[in-house]
Order: sequence, then structure tokens, then C-alpha cells
Amino acid sequence: MPLLGLSVLMRRLPIVATCGLMLASCSGPLSTLDTAGRDAEEIAQLFWWMAGGATVITLAMVALMFYCARGPRAVNEQRAASWLIVGGGVVFPTAVLFVLLAFGLRAVPRLIEAPSPGHLRIEVRGEQWWWRVRYLTPDGPVDLANELRLPVGERIDVVLTSADVIHSFWIPSISGKVDMIPGRTTHLSLEPTRTGTFRGACAEYCGASHALMAFQVVVVERDAFDAWLSGQSAAATPPSTPDLQRGQELFMSNGCGSCHAIRGTEADGEIGPDLTHMGSRLSLAAATHANDRAHMAAWIAAPEHSKPGALMPPFEALGEAQLRTLSAYLLELR
Repeated sequence: MPLLGLSVLMRRLPIVATCGLMLASCSGPLSTLDTAGRDAEEIAQLFWWMAGGATVITLAMVALMFYCARGPRAVNEQRAASWLIVGGGVVFPTAVLFVLLAFGLRAVPRLIEAPSPGHLRIEVRGEQWWWRVRYLTPDGPVDLANELRLPVGERIDVVLTSADVIHSFWIPSISGKVDMIPGRTTHLSLEPTRTGTFRGACAEYCGASHALMAFQVVVVERDAFDAWLSGQSAAATPPSTPDLQRGQELFMSNGCGSCHAIRGTEADGEIGPDLTHMGSRLSLAAATHANDRAHMAAWIAAPEHSKPGALMPPFEALGEAQLRTLSAYLLELR
């Protein structure tokens, strides 16, 4: 008996493991069912309706199969079998699928609804393998990278483009995904419904570091958002200590300013991310690392080690002391 019980348990183990994985996927930073946006709520509701419809159809088909196999002999007569096939195998699934289609189409207008004029507009450009972000404000554009701040409870228009290959912009907890296609402009509307920090990702394979192309989304109250955006639109604060001044000199003398911009300095590069307020960001290298001095120094020294295919050249020749000084300067840009 113990061996028999063990045998039954081993046969059922894959089913138990699958159920556990399915339950685990209902939460977490990339879960589409742990919703924090109006559009994500619509998508999650559609998912549950479709899952319910699929379950109903599956159970009906299994019940029909067992009934035909073990039911009364009259069931297997030609006339009765025809009615079972037509009713249970055609009419019933078609009716369920029609209801699901009607429910799904009902949600489409809300999912593609554009914000009214005057709402916040953000441009996001996908590049291998990071996100160029620009807030379009009445006072002029504000450039950032790899991070979004959004006001809670407001409709936002995100304008999506690509600089190289097809990317796909996706914040699972807040909205659906939309492809970013070279030479075309696409749009996505967002309406976060609760505050917090969420994770976005590229949902279209785009090269060697596709899995390392993520971003952070921070949803805050409107007052906090206005204060943050006002700070981000300001120029960088000049270095206040000799060590930070030395870090700025290293940044300029090693050619970093030819690829990166720091507003308020001579650095005006447009190839790489804008670093004006690099120290205020939550992560480094498109959410690949924590934004601290150790990871910053390692990233500057050898970007290829963290993100295969990265276009940024290595600066290992600077040495440990200079890398620490340069990292300290960048992290003070708040």
C-alpha cells in the first residue's frame, strides 16, 4: 500500500506543480492579474470570462465523451448520436464562443480610448536595449530614460516609436502591450488606478539583451508627480565638493558627453540616455541593476558583461579609484 500511494503521488506531482505555477503567476511585478490600471482590469476580466468559457466547453465535451462511452446503448444509435454531436459538439460551443466574443468586443472601445486634449503626453522610443522617454510639457520637453512617473487616476497618452527593430511596450499591471515599429508611430493609453512601483518590459524579441530591456513605473498622487516633473525639468546641480568636481572632469575628459547629455553642462550627446538626474532613478541599465555606486562602476567599466551587445564602450582603463569618483558624481545628479 505505501508503494501504491507513492506511485499515485508521483503520477499526480506534475499536476500539482502545474497548479502551483499557475497560482504563483497571479501575482508579482509582471502579473497581468495583479491589476493597477483601468485597462489591465478590463483585460483581466476578459481573461477570467474566457477561462470560464473554456472550462465550461471542456467539461461539456468530457461529460459527452463519458456519456457516449458508458451511457445507455440507445445513445449510440445513429439518430441519438447525431443529436449529441450537433447539440453538444457544435451548437453549445458556438453559443459559448459567441457570448465571449460579444463580451470581448464590448471592451475594445474602452481599451483604445484616447485621452482628451490637455492630458499628459509621453513619448517613448525603444532602442537596443533601453527606453528613451520624453515628457511633453507646456514649458518644453523633459528627457529621461528607462523610467516613468505617472499620476494616479488620470488618462495618459503614450506615443511609441522604435529606433532600430520591433520592440513591444508593456506594463502588465496597468495596460496591454503595443508594438513599437520602425518608421511608424503607435499609441497606448494608460490610466493607473493605484499608487505603487510597477515593472514594464519589452514583449517582443529584439536581440541579444531583449530579456534585459525593462523599466520601472512609479505611480504617485498628482501633487507628488508635479513636484517630481518640476525637478526633472531643471538643470543638473553643479558639483559641490572637490571629489564631485573631479568626477565631472572625468565625465567630460573621457568623451562621455559626446553620447550623453547633462543639462547645465557642456555634455549634449544624443546617442545614449540623458543623465541629468541619473542619481534619482531607481535602477541602472534599463532595470538591469540597482542604481548604486558598485553597480554604476561595474557598468561603466564593462557594459558588455552586464548587457551583451551594448553599444557603450568599456572604460576599464580608468581604474578603480577613478571609476568610484565618476560613479559618485553621476549618483549625485538628482
